[in-house]
Amino acid sequence: MLYRAFLGLVDRLPLPSLRVQRFIAVAVILSQAGISVTGAIVRVTASGLGCPTWPQCFPGSFTPIGVSEVPVLHQTVEFGNRLLTFVVTLCAALIVLAVVRARRRKEVLVYAWLMPGGTVLQAIIGGFTVLTGLLWWTVAVHLLVSMVMVWLAVVLYAKIGEPDDGIDTVQVPAPLRWLTALSGVALAGVLIAGTLVTAAGPHAGDKSIERPVERLQVEIVTLVHLHSQLLIGYLALLVGLTFGLYAVGMTAAIRTRMFVLLGIVVAQALVGIVQYFTDVPAALVAIHVGGAAACTAATAALWASLRTRETVETSVAIPQPATH
Repeated sequence: MLYRAFLGLVDRLPLPSLRVQRFIAVAVILSQAGISVTGAIVRVTASGLGCPTWPQCFPGSFTPIGVSEVPVLHQTVEFGNRLLTFVVTLCAALIVLAVVRARRRKEVLVYAWLMPGGTVLQAIIGGFTVLTGLLWWTVAVHLLVSMVMVWLAVVLYAKIGEPDDGIDTVQVPAPLRWLTALSGVALAGVLIAGTLVTAAGPHAGDKSIERPVERLQVEIVTLVHLHSQLLIGYLALLVGLTFGLYAVGMTAAIRTRMFVLLGIVVAQALVGIVQYFTDVPAALVAIHVGGAAACTAATAALWASLRTRETVETSVAIPQPATH
């Protein structure tokens, strides 16, 4: 009943073109990836508790206030990150309105509704992170959920570009699709290990002496080796996948996505190496998180391109007059 009322309201909106839908979908991807980068900036500037309460910034105020206990810079950075949540929410709401108004197929609608749902989940996780004093595993979960949202947003973009009245078309054999899925699992392992490295590293997110942030008590060198070995495995799977796709004759779209992904992963590995030998400078942490989002987006784009929907072209044979 409520959904019917919602549809009635949405039907009063202008009908969005496919171009508008795809534009909003790109905004969703950028906002989901962007908030993970700003979250990293919060961490490396030790602004994690710049707003020590949630959902308010300070008790009785949703905005920063002049208190000597919390530097203005930390308040500004953390509050800025919270403001970006409104951009993420706006983009999520717009994509839902666009695809519902355009009466897209159920698959597209499901992915679109996951965007505001994920935003609400992230808000809850973010609040829990602040209230627990930046407990290391809550920060890790916060970032990992952001990566999941980036993946879903990219798949949503791909689904929007496909015709609703088309048929599913498999572009490559099943073993190569399974290998692509396995590379996605390997990427998940790399991301999880990366959050553990951060949890044991020098950037705790807050430097307050009165309320020290609890860190992961594991030797960071061990975690770095785990992270790097998983990255090597991920890259090896991608190289094998590349040869496999060449063997079966991949399309130009798949080839482009494959090489873009390989380039991003290699660049990300180089950033990680520089981080290790330069004692993890703050600027590179934010760049590395952005690279993680880019790797996730590129892997999702490759995965989505292996099974698409194509328009069915039917032709009616016109009988020709008999010749004698």
